[in-house]
Order: sequence, then C-alpha cells, then structure tokens
Amino acid sequence: MTDRKQRVLGVLGGGQLARMLALAAAPLGVKTLVVDSSAEACAGQVAPLVVADWTDYAALEAFAAKVDVVTFDFENVPAETARWLAERVAVFPSPQALAIAQDRLAEKTLFRECGLQTPEFMAVDSREALDQALARVGAPAILKTRRLGYDGKGQFRLKSIADADTAWTALGAQASTHGLILEAFVPFERELSVIAVRGRDGAFGTWPLTQNWHVDGVLSMSLAPALDIVQLQQRATALAQMLAERLDYVGVFALELFVKDGELLGNEMAPRVHNSGHWTIEGAHISQFENHVRAVLDLPLGDTGARGASAMFNWIGDLPDAAPVLRAVDAHWHDYGKQVRPGRKVGHATLCAPDASELAVRLTELAKALDRVAQAAHTVQALR
Repeated sequence: MTDRKQRVLGVLGGGQLARMLALAAAPLGVKTLVVDSSAEACAGQVAPLVVADWTDYAALEAFAAKVDVVTFDFENVPAETARWLAERVAVFPSPQALAIAQDRLAEKTLFRECGLQTPEFMAVDSREALDQALARVGAPAILKTRRLGYDGKGQFRLKSIADADTAWTALGAQASTHGLILEAFVPFERELSVIAVRGRDGAFGTWPLTQNWHVDGVLSMSLAPALDIVQLQQRATALAQMLAERLDYVGVFALELFVKDGELLGNEMAPRVHNSGHWTIEGAHISQFENHVRAVLDLPLGDTGARGASAMFNWIGDLPDAAPVLRAVDAHWHDYGKQVRPGRKVGHATLCAPDASELAVRLTELAKALDRVAQAAHTVQALR
C-alpha cells in the first residue's frame, strides 16, 4: 500500500473561525497549522499553533514550508504578508481579494461596478473633506475608518451635521494612516447576508439568505433561511457570483446586505467564513467551514442547502448557562474556549427545527429557559 501524504491547511489568525475550520478539516483527513501573535489564541486548543506576528518572516517561511495552502481567519492580516506568502505557497482567497475587502472605499466602488447599489459614500482625508462629504451625503451618516474596522469598531454615527467636530475628534487621527469614509445612514427594513463559496475550478454555490440582528454593531442573532426572500435570494446569489468571478475568488465569503424598499444595498464583504454562517454547522448539509476547506484544497464542493430552519444566538462578553441548550431538542452549544471580556465573541448556540413554525415554538421555549427573551424577540416575530 502506498503511503498517503496528509495535506495541511495553514490558517493566518487563531480565533474561533480558525478553530472551527480545523474542526471541519479533520474529518476530511486534513491537518491544520495556525499562526497567531498570541499564545492564548483559542484555535491552539484544537490545532498546532505557531506564535508569530505578521512581519516575522523567518517564522512565516517555516510555516509556508509545512502547509499545502494558506487561508485567513480574519481580514486584517496585512495584504503585504499575504503577497509575500503567495510567492512561496498557494494562498486563497488571493491577496488581491483580501486587499480590496480590507478597504471600505475600494470595496464599495467594486460593489457599484458589479451592479450592487450601496448607500451614498465619499472618501474623507481631512476636516474640510468631512464637511464636503456631509454636504454631499447628508446626515444622519456614519464616519468609518477605511481599514481595520469590524464589529462596530472604528465607526462614529453623526445624527446631524452638528456632530462633525465630535466625529473628527473620535476618528480624525486615523485619516492619514487608514483613511476615512463617510456613508449615508440607511433606514433599512432588514439586514441580510449571503454566504457564498467558489472553488478553484470556478464551481459556485450559496447558502440560503440569512437574516441578522445586531446590537452595538455586533451580531446578536441570525435566522436561516430568511423568510419571504425568493426574489432577493436570486438577486443576492447573482451579485455574489459576479463579485466572486470579478475577484477570481476562492473560498467562502460573506456579503452583508441591507433591504430598503425591497431592494438590496451592499454593506460589506468579509473575505472569510462568517459569524452569520455559523448556523450551517448543524443547519446545512455541508457547513461553510467544510466547504471553505474543500474550496481552497481544490476538493469538490458540497451541498449548501438548508436541512430545515435554524436560529443562532451569539454569545458576546459572557456565556450563559449551557444547560437549557443541552436539554433542548436539536440545539447545539459552542464554547470557543476564550476568556470572557466585554464585547468579545465567546460562543454561540444554534437551534434547528424541520420548519419555521416549529422553530418559532422551540425558540420561544429556549429563549425563556435562557432568560434571553429580549435577544430572541425579533427572530421569533419574524418567524410568526
């Protein structure tokens, strides 16, 4: 018998997404090697961890020699590091796709080029430019860093033009380093995301549209499939595929969308597996994590269809008592193994059911048992 060489997936970033990628890779016979600057990175609990920063090229050289392909746990890995690695080992998604998704201005420009409308926006690089942007975009609006912002970080909401000085005090220092962008505030009807995957051979698929609810810019709950969205699903799928092909994208990505007057507006693109797709672990035939591993290693993609209906609670800052989830029918508990602290994603739970009606019943019962009725209220209402 010929010895079979076990392939190794390299992941830059050692958070919960890397952790879940490693857990999805193992049944495929794929090992995982993770790089993170912290020895406490939670992915290190399930996979070997290399402790190094993004400019430790000696450590990255050794890392590249041990893996078959490199991917990302989060989008703030420097594009320069990704390009340097791509000269030594396959990197997916590509450094170019990563660089565009890291810059909100480049990202929204690409959306419009692909036919996806966005809220009005304008680049801001000075206090005077902020006034000019407000004159064009109007208020309310949101001033954001072009780079390094996620989960509501690096943002300031201006309720009126009178807030310009306060907004500049909060973020103006970053104008020269990361750049700023002013975006019109959208009184949206729903927040949706489409999780998509594209293989190295160009094969493409999307999971059902997910409806999301956020608190202070951080995902609180998700419902999948979102209800009453047949036409929006078709439109979102077409837009996601256009973006993927334009970027020659390989792997899973999330396209975050607003619904306004029945139309889709592009918010952000995440070039990685995504929090709003965690329900796919138990609620889809093949999860976003397994399909990402398949895609970057050039394996056939799996079925992205939903098994039924799913709701996901996101645990932020602390973990509730797990017992109600563990006792509930078709409920699934995920503890990321992190130290708790305010604003930190420390786990999630997914509740599944054959259909939306039964999910509403189960979700109402579980929310009461968890003392999370307020968190689940919008999701329960959407199901009824």
